[in-house]
Amino acid sequence: MNSIRRVPSRVKTKMTETNLGAERDHFDKKQLSSISKAINSNEAPLKEKHARRIILGTYREKGAFTFWSYALGIPLSSNAIVSWKFCHVLHKVLRDGHHNSLQDCMRHHSNIVEMGQLWGNLHDRYGQLVALYCKLLCTKMEFHMKHSEIRPNLEVTDEVLERVAGTDVNNVFQLTVKVFDYLDAELRLAETVIRQLNTSIAISTTTSGQCRLSPLIQVIQDCSHLYHFTVKLLFKLHACLPADTLQGHRDRFHDQFHSLKTFFNKARDMQYFKRLIQIPKLPESPPNFLHAASLAKHARPVVVIPSEDEPEQQEDDDDDDDPEPLINVSDVTMPSIMVPQQFDKFDQTFGPSNDRDIQIENLQQDLEKLRADLERVKGEAQRYITQLKSQINSLETELEEQRVQKQRALVENEQLRMELEATRRRNAEHEIVQATFGEAETRAHATEQRYTKLKEKHTELVSSHAELLRKSADTVKILSATQQTQEEVERTKQQLAFEVDRIKLDADMKLEEQKFEMKKLKRDFEEKRVEVEHVKGTLQRTEKVGEQLTSSMLALQAEKERLMRSASEKEAELSSLSQAAQLQQSSLQQERDRSTRELGELQGKLQEKSRREVQLQQKLLEEQFSLLQGTVSEAEYIIQDAVAKLDDPLHIRCTSSPDYLVSRAEATLGSIDKVKKGHSDYLTNRGDAGGLLRALTNFSHLAADTIINGSATAHLAPTDHADRLTENCRGCATQSLQFLKDLKSKASLQRADPASIRIVIEKILKLGEELRPKGMDVRQDELGDLVDKEMAATSAAIEKAVSRIDEMMNQARMDTSGVKLEVNERILYSCTDLMKAIHLLVLTSTDLQKEIVEGGRGAATIKEFYARNSRWTEGLISASKAVGWGATQMVESADKVVLHTGKYEELIVCSHEIAASTAQLVASSKVKADRNSTKLTALQQASRHVNEMAANVVASTKTGQEHLEDKDTMDFSGMSLIKLKMEEMESQVKVLELENQLGNERLRLGELRKKHYNIAGVPAADLPEGNGLDPSLAPVAPSSPKSSKPSVMRKPDLAQKPNLPPKNMFR
Repeated sequence: MNSIRRVPSRVKTKMTETNLGAERDHFDKKQLSSISKAINSNEAPLKEKHARRIILGTYREKGAFTFWSYALGIPLSSNAIVSWKFCHVLHKVLRDGHHNSLQDCMRHHSNIVEMGQLWGNLHDRYGQLVALYCKLLCTKMEFHMKHSEIRPNLEVTDEVLERVAGTDVNNVFQLTVKVFDYLDAELRLAETVIRQLNTSIAISTTTSGQCRLSPLIQVIQDCSHLYHFTVKLLFKLHACLPADTLQGHRDRFHDQFHSLKTFFNKARDMQYFKRLIQIPKLPESPPNFLHAASLAKHARPVVVIPSEDEPEQQEDDDDDDDPEPLINVSDVTMPSIMVPQQFDKFDQTFGPSNDRDIQIENLQQDLEKLRADLERVKGEAQRYITQLKSQINSLETELEEQRVQKQRALVENEQLRMELEATRRRNAEHEIVQATFGEAETRAHATEQRYTKLKEKHTELVSSHAELLRKSADTVKILSATQQTQEEVERTKQQLAFEVDRIKLDADMKLEEQKFEMKKLKRDFEEKRVEVEHVKGTLQRTEKVGEQLTSSMLALQAEKERLMRSASEKEAELSSLSQAAQLQQSSLQQERDRSTRELGELQGKLQEKSRREVQLQQKLLEEQFSLLQGTVSEAEYIIQDAVAKLDDPLHIRCTSSPDYLVSRAEATLGSIDKVKKGHSDYLTNRGDAGGLLRALTNFSHLAADTIINGSATAHLAPTDHADRLTENCRGCATQSLQFLKDLKSKASLQRADPASIRIVIEKILKLGEELRPKGMDVRQDELGDLVDKEMAATSAAIEKAVSRIDEMMNQARMDTSGVKLEVNERILYSCTDLMKAIHLLVLTSTDLQKEIVEGGRGAATIKEFYARNSRWTEGLISASKAVGWGATQMVESADKVVLHTGKYEELIVCSHEIAASTAQLVASSKVKADRNSTKLTALQQASRHVNEMAANVVASTKTGQEHLEDKDTMDFSGMSLIKLKMEEMESQVKVLELENQLGNERLRLGELRKKHYNIAGVPAADLPEGNGLDPSLAPVAPSSPKSSKPSVMRKPDLAQKPNLPPKNMFR
């Protein structure tokens, strides 16, 4: 050993640096090993030795930097069990680690919040626990960062708590709310763990159950201190604030008290906690904060952790789990591995290799002895620590008991002081009364000296009065005792209290009467004294005055006897009252005993009735669920039967209309809302499933009807629509069966949701809307009003057009003259005649419609008739719109022609449009009219008159166009042969260009009419060939440059504006 001391300083410095580096590497390795073994994916509880090493590491480096440097690399978001164990380790580090660990953990507050939000959004059992644990840890860190004087393990004295709360009521109030939130977070985690343990039918002796229960040891330790904090703070608040203001605090504390008591009782019954922790017992009822003396009855709950060593685990992979030494012996021991460059220095220092080996062996033996001594010292230190902890716990218990006794002594001292003050006040009052009586006796004694005879009588009266006063005092005492007894039973027998008060009032009144009589006697005495003096002065002069005095004395004697008799009567009355009070008190005691027995019997009956009600309620819930299962099974059969018909060959012949499919789909959507409402009502009240049963029955039939009609509608639909409709019908059946399957099981009943069914039904509804014929966007109940509105609008448009033409006529007469004025007047006159003919046609059509409605509606209303014949009604509406639109367009075209801003062709086209529109209106009216009707004949004549007026408009327009067009004379006399040939070629080019443009316009017109018929609901196959042109009128290419002009395209018989259903749709 002496040779070690002679090592050179440079070698020793290098050895020290090497030792420090190796020690740091060894510490990091141990910490990494402990963290990886403590935080893993095995569903097993955390080993205490791993947590202890992590906590010792925080004390060694005075913080949790190393712990977080390794913890950040753990994949916490990949496994919920890993996150759960991480939260457990972090909780232990916060409670038992170095005080700087709180600041290091607070730097990673956001990471903990994000982890809690991540697992809270996932439907995982451990994920819910991790979310609650993260919220608890964040609450704990925020609380202790704000109140740094309270350590994270919550082990502080009442003096520290008083100092933190301070004297400001607002600070105490806010601190109480924070402690409430802290305790709520602890209790929510504990309740969720126990509820999941009961739900998963796990027990505390299995590793999976212990994995969930192991963090609750720290929760129990925190809750015991937080409960004590809340009691202290609430008593302090009640001493400063009124009770009504703190009603919410008391209600919240009562809820937390019952939750905490339930949690402690459940944990105390679990086998897992019995060997790890001693859980305190809470009182049967919460403290009464309205009574300050209840604070003395409060005892601080103390949690005791047994000092048993953790049993050794027989695992092969824990070969490096040797306990970390608490004493640093790196300065004494030498490293076992040295770098090769130091061998020469060792040889120089320690001599040859043989001596060095001997020294090494000696050093190793010394090292083994030191290690043995170290282990022994550690064992003794551990035993001393255990004994000291047990002594500390016992001393803390004794201290709490002494504090309780001190509080009780203070309360008793205060009560005795109050009683002493009351006794002193009563003595003072008694002395005052005695002094008053002394003065009265002095005055009576003076009177007695002067008047001897009257003195005796007065003394007798005073003695009788004093006796009456004593009896009255006894009576008052008896009444006060009776009153105290009545106050005890005041809640149950108020009538007796009223009677005793009345007796007391009568006694006081009688006492007042006696006092009044005494005062009256004194006044009489004074009067008699005056009379005696007067008599004494005149006694010698007359005997008559003496006789009067004698008679007055006799009267006084009689008055005295009367007073004595009244006093005896009062005494008898008071004795009878006392006996009555005693009898009433005994009867009250008997009545109270009988009420107590009846109350016990009633409570027993009530408990029996409550148990019977619970059984009946459970039976009702089972019956309701069995009814729900039966209804769901029947609904599944109905849906399956509807699905089976989709593949049935006989069902192929079945067809359905899109309108009926749309009505069925809308009804099914309504039934889905009812099912959703019934499902929520059933989840709220499991004892009433009637609403859900009715909704499911209606839904199953409507859904099956929708599936069957959807398939039937698909038989007549285009291929694309048919495939999508059939696929959606099958999807509706699949989603409906899945929803019904969720309703059959209690486990999946909560998450059953018909939203997916609604999506599929909405798709079917959309396809049905697409398959419906166009022009059905008007509600049928509005068709009748719409017909009248359109006919009235058409008449108004025609009248407006006539007035507009008159204005145009006046303007043309002012602006033009000559041939132009003649042409404009001819055109406007013909337009006016046409408008008048159209107005007459509209009126005649209106009369014919009224005749049709009155003859065909029967007992139905006009709106019902129009709704029943909706297609015919839509034809009338379309025809009236076309007539009004044509009239408006004609007025605009005429205005442009008169102003020379338009073309004459526009006016000709408008005339054709009006003729076609009136023909459509006549055809629409003729469908339902009687063939022998006179109004139909009048309508046909009006139609022919409109056609004649339209022809007049066309003729006048063409004539005016011919008169106004300037025709150039064709003079080719000055041209040469080559020049003529060139002009001829240019003319042929123009002819070909115009013919090409004409063909393109005819193609464009054909496409426009196709699109128009498609929008109007007419199939493309029904369109006339050649884009609506007569084949005989089709253009032919000219064979020579001088061929005639191509024929003008013939207008169709029916108008194309606005939408026109075909004639066969009006039937």
